[in-house]
Amino acid sequence: MQINELDHDRLRRLAGFRSRDGHQVLSIYLDLDPARFGTQPARAAQVRALLDEADRRARADGLEPAGRAALRADVERARAFLQGGFSAKGAHALALFASAPDGLFEVLRLPDAVAQGIAVHDRPWLDPLVGRSRPRRCVALINRRTLRLLADGPDGELRELAQLADDVPGKHDQGGWSQANYERSIEEEVRKHVERSAQALFAQLRRAPYDALVIGGPAELWPMVEHALHPYVRDRCLGRVDVDVEHASADEAIAAAAPLLAAAERRRVDALLERVQAGVGSGGRAVAGLADVLAALSERRVEALLYEAGFQAPGFACPQSSWLGVDARACPSGAERAQERENVLDDAIAAAILQSAEVRALRDRPELGPLGGIAAALRF
Repeated sequence: MQINELDHDRLRRLAGFRSRDGHQVLSIYLDLDPARFGTQPARAAQVRALLDEADRRARADGLEPAGRAALRADVERARAFLQGGFSAKGAHALALFASAPDGLFEVLRLPDAVAQGIAVHDRPWLDPLVGRSRPRRCVALINRRTLRLLADGPDGELRELAQLADDVPGKHDQGGWSQANYERSIEEEVRKHVERSAQALFAQLRRAPYDALVIGGPAELWPMVEHALHPYVRDRCLGRVDVDVEHASADEAIAAAAPLLAAAERRRVDALLERVQAGVGSGGRAVAGLADVLAALSERRVEALLYEAGFQAPGFACPQSSWLGVDARACPSGAERAQERENVLDDAIAAAILQSAEVRALRDRPELGPLGGIAAALRF
């Protein structure tokens, strides 16, 4: 069984998946953080605990016999995979989704750690994935004669893709007109090298699009580099950092770029929160609270969905008409109502993804508290 990378297309496909004929989807999240599960015994114990819980869910009452049998088969298939010596090189977590009657068995490699857990529902459990499909990164190291291009590889880790070295001679100290002409010749070669580097970045953008670019290199070269960038590349460029272009490792390059990448993420979240607060306060293009967010999702008006990490739906009025593309049904009560409250956030996330909305699970952002823990910026 192949382990795939998490990307927007797969996330969108999972968001649109819904099991049929009363069957269920088994979702399992495996934490591979080496700080907690770095040894084989620790990882094996985690797998056993998750599978035991999945087996308990499969044997529980509440499912039709055919649905229970299908779920137990999914548990055994997950057991065979997770205990079969799979390789998850470069991953910090795995997500597994299974529903044999619907032809679903997908394993995703995640670039960041997630809490272990399982869910059984009529659609994949997506909440832990939100925010895991991070921007595609590119780091370009450029000096007067060398370009090194690093980008996210299939495992989500930055790796060196290409290196370009131009034969730009050094300076000499003969003096006079010959020295001036020689130095002008050198600067012309540097300019050509920078232009070739900029062309390589544009070619990489067309071949394997990236969302965020950081350029490392000497400060005195930065104006020339910035001027040479294609506008599409310049729009994605977060700025310059100091780094040893010719000798830095990939880890050192991403460590140097990390503050710019983190700052860009903070600015994006700040802008969304400010937009939501202003829109809710003025009756503009934003809504807050579960009921209003669900209504906006049903009208396909949501541009960005924001919610507190760990958000749990409070009690809410039963819908009187179809929403999120699901036929309305009688209001559940008791255990069924509790399960419905657990599932409503996943339904909201799926609906947002299917209408190409941005989805953000926010931590340590008190701004969402007064908004009921969930809000949305609207397209119209």
